[in-house]
Amino acid sequence: MSEPSSPPLTLRPFRNADAAAVATLLTTSVRGLWHYRPEHFQKDTDPEKWRLVALRGGEMVATGRLAPFGDSAPDALRLDLAGDGAAFSRLYLALLAQAPGRFRRLLGVTREDWPEQMHFFTAAGFRNAWQSWGAHLDLTAFDFERFRALDEKLFLAGYEVGRWDNAATDTEWDALYGLHRQGEADVPKNPTTTSAPLPREEWQRTLSEEAVFVVRYRGEVVVLTRLALPKHHPLQSAREVSSDLTATHPAHRSRGLATLLKAQALAWARAEGYTRAGTGGAVLNLPMLRVNTHLGYQTEPMWVTWERIVTNALA
Repeated sequence: MSEPSSPPLTLRPFRNADAAAVATLLTTSVRGLWHYRPEHFQKDTDPEKWRLVALRGGEMVATGRLAPFGDSAPDALRLDLAGDGAAFSRLYLALLAQAPGRFRRLLGVTREDWPEQMHFFTAAGFRNAWQSWGAHLDLTAFDFERFRALDEKLFLAGYEVGRWDNAATDTEWDALYGLHRQGEADVPKNPTTTSAPLPREEWQRTLSEEAVFVVRYRGEVVVLTRLALPKHHPLQSAREVSSDLTATHPAHRSRGLATLLKAQALAWARAEGYTRAGTGGAVLNLPMLRVNTHLGYQTEPMWVTWERIVTNALA
């Protein structure tokens, strides 16, 4: 007796009523790294974002989405797939048929230990173009005393660590912006880890909502680091902070200042009741990778950004 065949796969556009099922598929796809909620999708009505769902026997088994990648790759669309890998090729081809011709690249981002996405991008002819790392730190076990000697040494050399005061003068904000822009220019570029610099006023508003720490030398800010707080990251745990850019003036590098400043920021976060800190960056950013390893961050499986040039396919 032959085995009964499985119901055929059918595709259709996303509907608001699909939001809960899509949220479950994506949360499962990322192994609970982020927890998606239905409200993340119910308002996803941008005409330049295309989401399809795949159903088998009336049950949603996969979903796919194309959307402009963002200002770090304005000529690219981002392809996201979640659920049953057997449906990915159908979703991919159907999404391509809807995409406009002005985009010349497709980019996909996945972690190396998520086999269904890794296998799809390899089989579909994408190139493993960039690699990034992510890392997390258990703040409940973080002990600033390990860095006390470094703190004292650098203090005696004239370096003072403290939290940035949002009531600083425009001149001070301008100096901080200059250091920030220099740090952005120094970071190895990667579409996943890089975004276009914010205009001065928008940048100041953003930092005013974060916890920013600086090192001063003779009154001049020479190092900065940013902690993004969870209220501005809807997928982030309420007890997790995220370390964004850390920048050191070239004349003050190789002294341990970035390590000390990030340690002070983490000590503040622990005292405020946060229990976990996350960070990441391009694999080529070895200096910051060393700093975070020294602080006790545990690196996770690597993130891979896949690329496919599709100039003719999107025409």
